[in-house]
Amino acid sequence: MTEALFGWAFPLATPFWAVLILAPKWRWTARIMKSPWVPLLPLVCYFALAVPHFAEWGRAMLSPDLGVLQGLLATPWGTGLVWAHLIAFDLFIARWMYFEGRSAGLSPWVVSPILVLTIFLSPFGLVAFLVARSIRIRSLA
Repeated sequence: MTEALFGWAFPLATPFWAVLILAPKWRWTARIMKSPWVPLLPLVCYFALAVPHFAEWGRAMLSPDLGVLQGLLATPWGTGLVWAHLIAFDLFIARWMYFEGRSAGLSPWVVSPILVLTIFLSPFGLVAFLVARSIRIRSLA
């Protein structure tokens, strides 16, 4: 079960990533992405992994300790849980970047490659987006 949940976290997010990157100007993209529930599908995997281990995970989160977290992340359910968390929150950030980019007038030719970077290395993607947005905003001033 854990392996299946791990395996499904990204495919559940893939259709949303596809419309953001490949069809940013399609009228349905904005409609679909306006829903704040977009990251819910990968979060289903997260909750399915978290609930059976809620007490153990909760204790670790209430009193973070490197060794304890390292041990939990070394378990299949811990790795799957964090993976699903990353997928959901990367998608949440991408959703924000999509709308923020549109409101700043950033070209999809700029935003789409940044979204691809965000899939693989979200902190780098977020920084790249913030830099591109900042440059765009300054050029309009």
